[in-house]
Amino acid sequence: MKQSFQSINPPARLLMGPGPINADPRVLRAMSAQLVGQYDPWMTSAMDETQALYREVFQTQNEQTLLVDGTSRAGIEAALVSLIEPGDRVLVPIFGRFGHLLREIAERCGAEVHVIEVPWGEVFPLSAIAEALETVKPKLLAVVHGDTSTTVAQPLEGIGELCEKHGVLFYTDVTASLAGNTFRTDELGLDAVTAGLQKCLGGPSGSAPVTFSAKAVDVITARKSIEAGIRTDGDAVSAHPIRSNYFDLAMIFDYWGPQRLNHHTEATSMLYGARECARLLVDEGIDNAVARHALHGSAMLAGLQGLGLEVFGDLEHRMNNVTAVVIPDGIDGDAARAAMLNDFGIEIGTSFGPLHGKVWRVGTMGYNARKDTVLTTLSALESVLRRGGVSITAGGGVGAAYDVYADGGAL
Repeated sequence: MKQSFQSINPPARLLMGPGPINADPRVLRAMSAQLVGQYDPWMTSAMDETQALYREVFQTQNEQTLLVDGTSRAGIEAALVSLIEPGDRVLVPIFGRFGHLLREIAERCGAEVHVIEVPWGEVFPLSAIAEALETVKPKLLAVVHGDTSTTVAQPLEGIGELCEKHGVLFYTDVTASLAGNTFRTDELGLDAVTAGLQKCLGGPSGSAPVTFSAKAVDVITARKSIEAGIRTDGDAVSAHPIRSNYFDLAMIFDYWGPQRLNHHTEATSMLYGARECARLLVDEGIDNAVARHALHGSAMLAGLQGLGLEVFGDLEHRMNNVTAVVIPDGIDGDAARAAMLNDFGIEIGTSFGPLHGKVWRVGTMGYNARKDTVLTTLSALESVLRRGGVSITAGGGVGAAYDVYADGGAL
């Protein structure tokens, strides 16, 4: 019997976990626009506009600010494989799952990777990073900014000066933090930054905005090697090329630049979406977007505490856009999450590794950083906890959130 397939019709969900989140409807509309050829003048103009918009999002003057086609991990891998040669020393401070990811990718690039670690939920003092730079003397420092596995953000202030002093390239992944937390690429002295759309930028996963300083570009282009099928007389051929074709940033720079190198076919619909994410953010104002995330994140934090839940991690360094709480004794964390999803259509997250099954992660980010989503989530979670036998003051979560909104206004 021939199998019958129906058209795509996802269930209604409110995604209030650590990401992905519900994409802004305006982003989805942009993604439904008609395709054009990748070298159509309209398309190359749209690429140029996207670069200009993301310079504002990243708060940078970097010429090489563009998109890597793929999820946020594609941006990470493109940055690391293009900056690292086999045998290079790389320092990775690890304070959560995604520090381990940076370590793994760097090792697969052939780097000699050195790590320093703190318990999940903590961050590094600047002195620890300074000491490690002195000891390891790496080519590259690779650190996550905000790690959603722990919901804390590593302070980056002062690290750029240390890297400049030691001649170290400074890279960070801001997938979880960009647009919801204060971040200024050039002021921090960063050489490479990668991100994704599916969190505070309010889009779907599938495109990775990236930006590189002139110093990083020099390192990357020194390894330029144009592939044989599109090579012309005089094109660079390196004895030590970047060890990925798809993620070869030296060629991708030429694809996005005036040369329009025929490296790959641009993911046109994703470019439309990424451009709209940045356009909406720039229109709102970067500082206004951060303030919006801070307000609704603070309301969610207060509401979760109002439900009697213990907040996990260093509150001083908590990201604006996601909060981790300890699952109460006697509650099956996965069953409660299933009830939230099945009964209320709301998704919240658990975590990974040592925190799996011990905490819930509740997000307020991107299009979902709104008063109605915060209050709805807190109300549903109260119901689930009460049915699970947890003693809660009726309305304690929503009431605490309302108090924050009364003090801070409603963005």
